[in-house]
Amino acid sequence: MALPAPASTPAEAERFRAYGPRQIDEIATRFGLPADIRETVRLVSQVLPFRVNEYVLTHLIDWQRVPDDPIFQLLFPQQGMLSSEDEKRLAVLMEPNDSTAKAELREAVRGIRARLNPHPSGQLQLNVPTQGGSELPGMQHKYRETVLAFPAQGQTCHAYCTYCFRWAQFIGDADLRFSAAGPENLVRYLKAHPEVNDVLITGGDPLIMSTERLRRHVEPLLEVESVRTIRIGTKSVAYWPQRYVGDDDADELLRLFERVRVTGRNLAVMAHFSHPRELEPELAREAVARIRSTGTLVYCQAPLIARINDDARTWSDLWRAELAVGAVPYYMFVERDTGPHEYFKVPLADAISIFQTAYRTLPGLARTVRGPVMSATVGKIVVDGIEQTGDSRHFQLRLLQARDPSLVGRPFRAKYSDSAAWIDELELDPEVPDDIAAAIQTPFNRS
Repeated sequence: MALPAPASTPAEAERFRAYGPRQIDEIATRFGLPADIRETVRLVSQVLPFRVNEYVLTHLIDWQRVPDDPIFQLLFPQQGMLSSEDEKRLAVLMEPNDSTAKAELREAVRGIRARLNPHPSGQLQLNVPTQGGSELPGMQHKYRETVLAFPAQGQTCHAYCTYCFRWAQFIGDADLRFSAAGPENLVRYLKAHPEVNDVLITGGDPLIMSTERLRRHVEPLLEVESVRTIRIGTKSVAYWPQRYVGDDDADELLRLFERVRVTGRNLAVMAHFSHPRELEPELAREAVARIRSTGTLVYCQAPLIARINDDARTWSDLWRAELAVGAVPYYMFVERDTGPHEYFKVPLADAISIFQTAYRTLPGLARTVRGPVMSATVGKIVVDGIEQTGDSRHFQLRLLQARDPSLVGRPFRAKYSDSAAWIDELELDPEVPDDIAAAIQTPFNRS
């Protein structure tokens, strides 16, 4: 199949350049960032990762609206993401420039990160598969039919979302990072587990890799007959659409996609769009078109985040924009209980209202989206609505996916709360079946 020729635009010709904390002064000078915001970025990025690139700086952020611009909030660490006590302590420790102060700063940073629940939902304790009595690094097997693969070369991103639930992949102890140098262990595990028919290649962002490196992780999966779907989780369509249009190996990447499709597998790009502005640039829409031209499916998902997309109009516009480019609205997630969760969380009661209000505006083809969904230890819990019975109110809940497949699809209730933002903040109804209650009340909800 002939690929559509990329349009020639200035953005397409850009070369990728990343910026981090060391370049914050350069960014501040170019875009008129006030000194207090610059220092906040410098301070908070001691704990949370910060990385942007030329495309997001020049094409996505509305610098006239900073700091309230939602894309700025999405990309730049903000005051309030850490507690005021932690911010004050870090500021004091950053002042001296001697070895003792640096050691104290490193220790303080480690302590703060440990309190931010870096590996939520029992990922380290429950998700790592074993074979022959040994743990297999760089893999997670939470649901019966799906395995997650973390290629070592894909454990960064074109830019970092401030709310990223995998922020611990980018910083801290390498021994706790999900990362596999090659696909050999994964292929052996898949051949021994034919019940797995779906592999999600994730990160970080696998499409930070060159096509040749990605090929080394994808093509061996085609040797496993039981694998019928390959998914690639990525934010690249929003943060660096040149990956599919202007990069030197963009056409080669799309040929790889075609190669997977020719074998009869489904290939799905799980595109992460947080705000409709990410689909406004023509380059982003062209990237989706080129992906789809290979027969690859494009599914879209993102969490509901305070200060970024916590209103129904934004979600309605986002889902309509996704449908307009031929992508499938898939999930509205609840922000996970990790990192700067207190800064970004939206109460479940508000999340239901936002989802339902936006959902009612959609045409039928966009009503594929599901939400709000908590990806918790037990599995994916959707909040279907609020039930009023006499003087009592309850959340209506259901497991869309679960470690134990027998729990999937069974409704249950929890007492209504104005403030609860995660499953472990809810009080389950006494009539919830014992097996569902036991699975939800696992001790790994916040560890």
